Amino acid sequence: MRRERKAKIVATLGPASSDRNTIQALFEAGADVFRFNFSHGSHADHKARHDIVRAIEQDLGRPIAILADLQGPKLRIGQFAGGSVALDAGAEFTLDRDPAPGDARRVCLPHPELFEAARAGQSLLLDDGRVRLDVLASDDTTIRTRVVNAGVLSDRKGVNVPDAVLPIPALTAKDRRDLDFALELGVDWIALSFVQRPEDVLEAQALVKGRAGVLSKLEKPAALDRLEEIIAASDAVMVARGDLGVELPPERVPGVQKRIVRLCRKHGKPVVVATQMLESMVSAPVPTRAEASDVANAIYEGADAVMLSAESASGQYPVQAVSIMNRIICEVERDPLYPALIEAQREAPLPNKGDAISAALRDVTKIIGVVATVAYTTSGHSSLRTARERPLAPIVSITPNRDVARRLALAWGVHSTVSADVHSVDEMVAAACRTALREGFVKPGDQIAIAAGTPFGQPGTTNLLRLAEIWPQ
Repeated sequence: MRRERKAKIVATLGPASSDRNTIQALFEAGADVFRFNFSHGSHADHKARHDIVRAIEQDLGRPIAILADLQGPKLRIGQFAGGSVALDAGAEFTLDRDPAPGDARRVCLPHPELFEAARAGQSLLLDDGRVRLDVLASDDTTIRTRVVNAGVLSDRKGVNVPDAVLPIPALTAKDRRDLDFALELGVDWIALSFVQRPEDVLEAQALVKGRAGVLSKLEKPAALDRLEEIIAASDAVMVARGDLGVELPPERVPGVQKRIVRLCRKHGKPVVVATQMLESMVSAPVPTRAEASDVANAIYEGADAVMLSAESASGQYPVQAVSIMNRIICEVERDPLYPALIEAQREAPLPNKGDAISAALRDVTKIIGVVATVAYTTSGHSSLRTARERPLAPIVSITPNRDVARRLALAWGVHSTVSADVHSVDEMVAAACRTALREGFVKPGDQIAIAAGTPFGQPGTTNLLRLAEIWPQ
């Protein structure tokens, strides 16, 4: 089940993709990571999907990653007496703490933190930016605004505040319950929504305690002010263009995406580009040409993975969406321009043994044309540093830890395998050759490059580079 591409695909599971046949079809079409969206569905729903994914993994013999996406502190207005109101441009509209149903002049805002943060001159964006309000004045109980964009506003629509760092926790009470449940299930990644500061990530890391990777979703402009700190604190990052596109002017989003992808490459952290990539495939069997270009551009930029949301969770063509995304990625990676662009984005290795070995591994693949690189890893670090170098040859990752193998399914170019630990260089070379041959990456007579660390089995000891030739088994 080796992929003929290096970038990965994340597919969200939902009502359209909850049965065994569909989930297996999604994996066979190209999904490497399955996202469980904890904004929807019950714990029982997620457990049923988790059990199916793990059964498929067992049957097919391939590590599959599961990402639990926490809802985060989603801010919403209250309800209206008539269910909705029409707001006119230029009219005054008040947000207050009165729980009574609203009308065309006011509505409840059940979030005390917003009253603390709101200041005259700021903007509030409601219903994904369809209605914009400019703040005129605020105090502890009311926020008086003027309507900038006219529109219809209905019950419980979301509120975005692009101009402020909100004094709200990254993890709500619901998130903490969902986090405990997801970790009990044994998911591989925890996606943290609405990250604003590195402290948000560190709080989640302290709760997760290494039981899963922490992926920070960047959807608040405030996060961009401390971007490198957030990336450094995270195990992976997502460019979540939904809310980010609401709070930023649309013309800024492409540049911000490129900046995030570049910095993640610098720090060697997997980065996922997400939201509306093939949105039209929710109801159509083929994407628009603009959507195909959007996926392709993310791959040309060097993203580790691209993600499907509603397309695979609730759309009419979930398997087709994964299949087309797979075809787009393969086409980009066959383009002679692709390796040149990836090479141009390369960052200098850090001055340590692990990065020195990873850089040498990359150079060896170019100079003598090795067919595959093999990275032995206990924690996943060696494989991630090898992936940061973007070698021309595929990366076969060997680890004795199944959890690590699953987590690495998100990383660019990494083909994860699980194997018993080795105890000598000769054992290491034999196991590397055997694994690369069994997984279909080499044939007798090919050469491979192997990176490992001695003493074997100790994390963070990458210090060995070995070349080997494949002999008939």
